[in-house]
Amino acid sequence: MIVFHLNGEKTTTEANGKVPLVHVLRNPCDAKDVRYGCGAGNCGACTVMVDGVAQQSCGLSTGSIEGCNVLTPRALKNDPVGSVVLQAFLDEQAAQCGYCINGMLMSLTALLKRDLYPSRVKLIETLNRHLCRCGAHARVLRASEVAISRLQAKV
Repeated sequence: MIVFHLNGEKTTTEANGKVPLVHVLRNPCDAKDVRYGCGAGNCGACTVMVDGVAQQSCGLSTGSIEGCNVLTPRALKNDPVGSVVLQAFLDEQAAQCGYCINGMLMSLTALLKRDLYPSRVKLIETLNRHLCRCGAHARVLRASEVAISRLQAKV
């Protein structure tokens, strides 16, 4: 049995510890806000935060999260940084199809929790790990910069 916290709730699973975390999150945990993309760690759609670090859940074994705090996009609305990021993406209409956005939101929130003043290069590096086939990159960058400005204004 593997015990971890999912969006603040103690969660247990009897899944084999070698099963990719994305499968456990989406199926027994019903966290459909975690997207399954490529399954090979190339697209970023399945990104979650594990103990505050953005990680692709398709590349993590379920056994590796024993005792960890796992956050999915569902948790962003109740997070002081994540809620600002989420609102900026909504205000700037940064998503087109929306499939990749959940992973981007998680990576950006994790970055801004560590560094409220990231360079543009660091911002682009963070978002570059996420594939977006719709071409919403300009809106995503604009929404990210809006979120950064709003968070900096609160300091």
